[in-house]
Parts: sequence; C-alpha cells; structure tokens
Amino acid sequence: MYPPKFDYYRAGSVEEALALRKQHDGKFLAGGHSLIPVMKLRLSDPGVLVDIGRIDGLKGISAANGSAKIGALTTHAMVEAADNLPDILPEAAGWIGDPMVRNRGTVGGNIAHADPASDLPTVFTALQAKIHVAGEGGSRVVEASNFFTGLFETAMSDDEMVTAVEVPSKDNHTGTAYAKLFNPASRYAIVGAGAMLTMQGNQCTAASVSIGGLLPNAIRCPSVEAALFGQTLNEETIAAAAAAVANDIVADDVMGDIHASAEYRQRMAPVFVKRAIAAAAARA
Repeated sequence: MYPPKFDYYRAGSVEEALALRKQHDGKFLAGGHSLIPVMKLRLSDPGVLVDIGRIDGLKGISAANGSAKIGALTTHAMVEAADNLPDILPEAAGWIGDPMVRNRGTVGGNIAHADPASDLPTVFTALQAKIHVAGEGGSRVVEASNFFTGLFETAMSDDEMVTAVEVPSKDNHTGTAYAKLFNPASRYAIVGAGAMLTMQGNQCTAASVSIGGLLPNAIRCPSVEAALFGQTLNEETIAAAAAAVANDIVADDVMGDIHASAEYRQRMAPVFVKRAIAAAAARA
C-alpha cells in the first residue's frame, strides 16, 4: 500500500528541523522504519515530513566521565557493533528485526515511536538512561522511566525531538543483560526483560530491572529490585526475586493478541526476568 501524499523538507540542523516542523506542522523523519509503515497503513497522515537524517552531530557514540552518549541518528547496527556500551545494548540491538532494519532504523526514531513490543525502551529503562530532547522551548533531559508513558506515547510534546540517549559506561563490577521471548515472524518482543546489577563478590549491591512487551510501555520493577538488593545471588534468590515481578505488573494492563494471550505473557514474565538477572549477575 502506498502512503498518502506528503510534502518533504530536509533539515540541516536541529534548529532548522524544529523551525520547519513548527512552520508546516509536520513530523520528523529519521530512518523511517517506524513512521513509513504506519503511513502506508493510513494510520498516520502528517502531510509534511521533516527529514532529520543528515543532521551533523546526531549520529555516533561517544564516551566520557563514566557515561556514553548515543546520538539519536545512530543506527541499531552501529549500537550492535559498539564496544564501549554496556553489554545489554549491543545484545538487544542485534536482535532487532533484520539487517535492513538494523542498518536503517535509528535509536531516536525507535524510542520516539515507543512501540510497546520494541526492545530499546525496556533496555534504556533498565539502564536508567537519560534521554535528551530538544524543542521550541529549549533542551531538556528526561529519565527513561518517565519517558515512556503509554501505548505509543512518550513524555515529549509534539514540537520536541530526541537528540541523544545517555547511558552508563561499562563497569567491571556491573553486569547488564536482556532476555527476550521473540515473536518468530517480526522478532518483536512478546516479553522482554532487562537487568543491570552491581555486585561485590556474590552480593548484589545495586539492581535495576525492567520489563516490556506485555504492557503498554516498559516499566521498572521495584519489587524485583528490592528482592535482589543485599542478597547473595544464587539460583534460589534469583528465582525468588524474579517471581516478585508479579507485584510490579498490573494484571489488567497486560496485553494479548493473536501471537500470545495476556495470561501467557504474564506467566512468561518471571521466566525472562530470571534469565536477564542470571546473565547480568554472571557478567558482573
């Protein structure tokens, strides 16, 4: 199916992109792997597209002062190949779609679209990432746990765009991992779980755990985190902590579709939380 007709403008800077969007009331276009399909299905008809795909400074990964900054136009393939990011990110990026999607799809476009079955919202929530956005009122930073607010919804206003995502750098005492129940056709997450653990010997001194895929948006799992903190991690304590995810999920919010029922997704949640925790602990 062909998308509806639209006018096209290419921006040379963030400032120009924001001005063009305001002038024409259009939508930002980066890699196009989220926006173009919904336009083809006639679920979106923006009328005007503002292409930000060639703006200098929005692509690439840099590390400094204990954190790494990922430009909004950085592709999934670039994240997959990076060696200066927490293990969870290249791991998750390598599981996104197929080579075409990974080479064209962008980090900024992915999280701005906020598909509940997407991997990066869950990963960034586990990493306690800081999402940098720019708009007519200036720039601001939003914590990942506050950025994803609902089904295809974020904390951004219509005039804002993602410019970068800031995550912790690799740390010898911190392990990260992502575990995912794949939709075999699309490779989207039926259930996805992320974990970031700081260890001192076998004892967990800090934990950040998230889950996505089965809810309208990725969330932190405070009950799981509390069950991990201060514990000596072994098979029993990890299993008990993973089971606590039931306290963090509102049953009425769990989604079901032709690929997996809500009940099945809810039963799979502790399984994949356990896998993510175990892998993160092993890496720490």
